[in-house]
Amino acid sequence: MIKYKLKCINCLTIFDSWFASSKEYEKLKRLKHINCHNCNSLKVEKTLMSPSILNFRKDKSEINKDKKLAEIRNKLKEYKRFIKNNFEYVGEKFAYEARSIHYDDKKKKKGIYGKVTKKEAEELKQEGIDTDIIPWFNESDN
Repeated sequence: MIKYKLKCINCLTIFDSWFASSKEYEKLKRLKHINCHNCNSLKVEKTLMSPSILNFRKDKSEINKDKKLAEIRNKLKEYKRFIKNNFEYVGEKFAYEARSIHYDDKKKKKGIYGKVTKKEAEELKQEGIDTDIIPWFNESDN
């Protein structure tokens, strides 16, 4: 796709238009399919345009945002490491295990982690069982 700034010779209106290619523009011009949207004149020409240049430099707000995201990701990695080293993984049985620990006074109070659906987490909270959902991502994720 290419964008041209066009000018009507008749009414001096300047407007932008997109074309599949420069050849496509020439073909449409030759077939008299390009007209001014203001006065309907066929006397439309390309005007001088500056080239479109992509700016790959990031501004300070984007750099700060990237730094903040990196800090958050590192903090989550720390939490993940701590949880893996200090809690028992119970997998898909998290809701069941959390209830059995909460309701059975004879069971040793221990820290567990695992997988739980949003609905199960809400039900646990309604029952007064303290749980938190922490974003869990693989080390290979970007």
